[in-house]
Amino acid sequence: MPEISDRLKKVSVSASVAMTQKARDLAAQGIDVVVLSTGEPDFPTPQHAIDAAYQAALNGDTRYPPTDGTPELRRAIRDKFKRDNQLDYDVSQILTAGGAKQIIFNAMMATINPGDEVVIPGPSWISYADIVRFAGGIPVPVNCQQAHEFIPQPEDIEAAITDKTKWVLLNFPGNPTGSVATKEELQAIGKVLLKYPDLWIMTDDIYEHLIYDGREFFTLAQAEPRLYDRTLTVNGVSKAYSMTGWRLGFCGGPKPLITAMSNVNTQNSGGVCTLTQAAAVAVLNGPQDLLRERAEIYCQRRDYVLERLNAIPGLHCHTPGGAFYLYINISEFIGRTCASGKKITSDADFVMALIEEQFVVTVQGAAYGMSPYFRISYATSTERLKTGCDRIEAFCQGFLS
Repeated sequence: MPEISDRLKKVSVSASVAMTQKARDLAAQGIDVVVLSTGEPDFPTPQHAIDAAYQAALNGDTRYPPTDGTPELRRAIRDKFKRDNQLDYDVSQILTAGGAKQIIFNAMMATINPGDEVVIPGPSWISYADIVRFAGGIPVPVNCQQAHEFIPQPEDIEAAITDKTKWVLLNFPGNPTGSVATKEELQAIGKVLLKYPDLWIMTDDIYEHLIYDGREFFTLAQAEPRLYDRTLTVNGVSKAYSMTGWRLGFCGGPKPLITAMSNVNTQNSGGVCTLTQAAAVAVLNGPQDLLRERAEIYCQRRDYVLERLNAIPGLHCHTPGGAFYLYINISEFIGRTCASGKKITSDADFVMALIEEQFVVTVQGAAYGMSPYFRISYATSTERLKTGCDRIEAFCQGFLS
């Protein structure tokens, strides 16, 4: 039988996807599963987005779209960057794709040669490293400590940069930690990156509007304008507007890079669905009040789960400033035995035992590059979060030694 490519052998199946599928399999057996593994808003897509998509369909807007995005959408994205981030992009510097993940994929495929390195502060989203590997590059992790609220330290980023470094990738608010960098922290990182004019910089801002406790969001090109010409600012409508299934990511960046990424896009997909683009125009140009309203609800959920879990002996979690995740330290459980008699030697053991004993689905910290932790998403109802916390508490109390 013919073999698959060596390229794909280097890429693993996303752990969060695998755990969520496990939850579906258990639910199909009639088991009451609490799914805390999925980074997906539980709010509905705004009605005006749905109406715009429906109207576009009625109007016959159902043919091949422009690869880079419709003129209306690119103008809406341009205006969003100006309104929210004080970044001025020409429409020719704007690109859309089927989700922020595809934007990142296209950027790596457009720029990476075999052996190029990408510096990725971690713990980090699972797909960053695999996308780099897929493109033939080498991910270079930079461990960020909980004592620093998982914010990368400038000296650690600089220590990871070599003559093979092609990109430095930043993500705030971060997945899986919810870390949020201040303007001053970004400027300190920017001061280092200014020393290396041959590096591209990517900022994944997909959780931009999910930010709490009076914090103010800044993106790197805004905090350090001298890096504007080398920074790709990535965003999308999935998390903020509850449009994960619509698949629309976008970016602003240097025109030569955008042109190269567009070329990749013409070969791997083409333009985003026209109805999705119409819906995205509606939410980007429409009322923005819902963003703050929903962020306040997420913050209430964060506070509830944080209080519940930090009250459980052996669990320790910092207070995240954004996104909708908690990254929980379980070092006190390593080497102990849970109620089923299984010895816990890793965070992977911990999350599997939690599923088997209490039917709560989370994701092991190893998947994000830092152990021993596990990640939960609180993007679900307070009722389900309460049930999940009750079961996690029962699980932790059941340890034998």
